[in-house]
Amino acid sequence: MSAQSPVRWTDPEQQELEERVAAAELAWLSMDVDVQTLRVEIDNFALIHHQLLGPLYARLDELDALVAEAVAARTGRPEDIRLAAEARQRVEELPDLDALFDSVREKSGEEQAEAAPTPAAPPRVKPGKQAQRVYRDLVRRAHPDLSTDPAEQQRRAAFLVRVNEAYAYGDAAALEGLAAEWSTAPEAAPALDSPDRLGWLRRRLDWLTAKIAETATEQVRLEQTPMGQLLALAPQDPDRLLEQLAEELLAKAAAQQAELERLFGAHSAVPVGENGTDPTFPQPPAGRYPHQESHTMFAQIPTTDATSVPADAALLDVREQDEWDAGHVDGALHIPIGEVIARIGELPDAKLYVLCRVGGRSAQVVQYLVQQGRDAVNVDGGMYAWEGAGRPMVSSTGQAAFVL
Repeated sequence: MSAQSPVRWTDPEQQELEERVAAAELAWLSMDVDVQTLRVEIDNFALIHHQLLGPLYARLDELDALVAEAVAARTGRPEDIRLAAEARQRVEELPDLDALFDSVREKSGEEQAEAAPTPAAPPRVKPGKQAQRVYRDLVRRAHPDLSTDPAEQQRRAAFLVRVNEAYAYGDAAALEGLAAEWSTAPEAAPALDSPDRLGWLRRRLDWLTAKIAETATEQVRLEQTPMGQLLALAPQDPDRLLEQLAEELLAKAAAQQAELERLFGAHSAVPVGENGTDPTFPQPPAGRYPHQESHTMFAQIPTTDATSVPADAALLDVREQDEWDAGHVDGALHIPIGEVIARIGELPDAKLYVLCRVGGRSAQVVQYLVQQGRDAVNVDGGMYAWEGAGRPMVSSTGQAAFVL
């Protein structure tokens, strides 16, 4: 009879922990892939949503404010004036949507390196004894020189960058978390027959459990963001969802435009005052309603689209200084709407193409210039349309131009 090899004894507790750790690793990796995919989908959807619908939202908010201002100007009632002021405040306090997507552009490689903000220097701190102990232990265990493999050296160096940053801030909790991460990493696992294996399995399982909870929390957070909730309405066909939203916004804008024209009188010309408002209406306090503007307040004026403006045309930009600085057409003449009458002598004799943000202020200026016998044309859609047509712009700051 041949001798049989002895059967290797396995600790039942260790075997159970091995299986639980393997299952937890699979669950965490699957969840992490799902969350990362969801984050990319939301980022992409948000960027497209901004690019396609951002101008429509801005136009609708402006029309809402204009309707409220027109009502307040006609009635003069304190309540109407308050509502108009609140509507205008909402327009003025709109967030810089482009800034919200800087992270998306950075991921796409579209952000220039010189535009990246300089990180703030960490405050001078004196790490406590516990932080010093954990830091020394981590450096001792994770130092790149402890490995001869180039890839492993690079991984260790990247890990120590995080360790050094936490230590610079005296963040003992972050250092403890990094210590747990390093000690439970698969690369640090003791051999199957090592007496340290059981303790490592317990630490690894605790770490994985915490990561699963953290990942689940992040998934819920992403799903509950405005863009996450919007994407959830049509996850399989987001393009169609954007089309439906655009149709709804256009319908709302058309209704507000019709209401605005009704308030001004469908067939009556609106006189233009020095600030672009109707001087015959009761006026609210000075500075209450800046940038009165709509897209189609004045139908009976010469109008063209941005793509039809000749390359050598004489352009007049009637926006405010901050709008001009953010992005304008190189070579255009800049005169804010409130200064046009006083500076009319500066206008060239050539045919003028007048621009503003969406075409409302420029329409008022064109109407005034036509009344003065000047040859002027309103650029429909303003600088938003100019940018959308891909026509060149520059900024006063030297940075990338955009429509403010």
